[in-house]
Amino acid sequence: MAFPSDLRIASAATATSLPAGAHARALGEVSALYEGWVTHRRLRPRAHRFQYRVFAMLLDLEELAALDRSLLLFAYNRWGLFSFQDRDHGDGRPLHTWLDGLLEQKGIVAKGRRRVLCYPRILGYVFNPLSVWFCDDEAGRLKAIIYEVHNTHAERHSYVLPVPQAPAPSTDVRKFQQVRHDCAKAFYVSPFLSRDCRYGFRIRPPGENVAIVIREEEAGAAVLDASFAGKCRHLDDRALAVMLFRYPLMTLKVIAAIHFEAVRLMLKGVRRHPHAPVRHSREAANRSSGVRSDPAMPDKAVPWTVLSDERPERERRA
Repeated sequence: MAFPSDLRIASAATATSLPAGAHARALGEVSALYEGWVTHRRLRPRAHRFQYRVFAMLLDLEELAALDRSLLLFAYNRWGLFSFQDRDHGDGRPLHTWLDGLLEQKGIVAKGRRRVLCYPRILGYVFNPLSVWFCDDEAGRLKAIIYEVHNTHAERHSYVLPVPQAPAPSTDVRKFQQVRHDCAKAFYVSPFLSRDCRYGFRIRPPGENVAIVIREEEAGAAVLDASFAGKCRHLDDRALAVMLFRYPLMTLKVIAAIHFEAVRLMLKGVRRHPHAPVRHSREAANRSSGVRSDPAMPDKAVPWTVLSDERPERERRA
């Protein structure tokens, strides 16, 4: 699946200004914040583009209880200014059990650290269009990425894709520049896209930077590019207070923006597709067969230009 010539994951070696003591967090060793930009660009049948500044949290499941105890502004499985609740993810079972089941179905052994990149609840509310789970083996190697997709009909679906040939944990993660996945669409997300689609994912795993780029093809032709690119920030109460000041209603803005952009697409005359309820998660998962993955795809095979978490040029001029 070809990616657009104007999307590129910025180098993980890019210099990043981090607070003292944050370097270990920047290398993805513990939970952290990532602040950056979400960009969507629809290519056809009508051109459409938007960009919003956001932040996400990278949370290690094993650290959630400790974060709840040590941070005043973060709560786990209870109300807080910022919080993470198990019920916002998975299928109702304990998250480790749910993840174990998904990985076992795909024959993937990843019994090590599990981290999720997602939006937190802010003042008790969250909507995560996409949560990305990074699953390691016991040696610390990234073995699988799980793309947990949510729609506005309170449904979820997970694409479980392997990451072969991940580097040893002693290897500088800045050299592990990207993971590439490709799979069939198996879940209703947008009324403006049919089920006859394929996803191409290109990921820079969390480090000093993180980047997620999605190319969606419909009937064999590129139709949508979506991305998030962010820089690592130390996770502490001071950083959370800054996030609350900068993005006080971010999670409400996410759901409001989804409906606002939908109205814009309707006014442009983009065809709508009716919602088809998910009958059974395993039935939907069966449509994800034929997965391709390649964590070492050369840059020259898929050209990129800069996709970064910096302000757009028009805003820098302003």
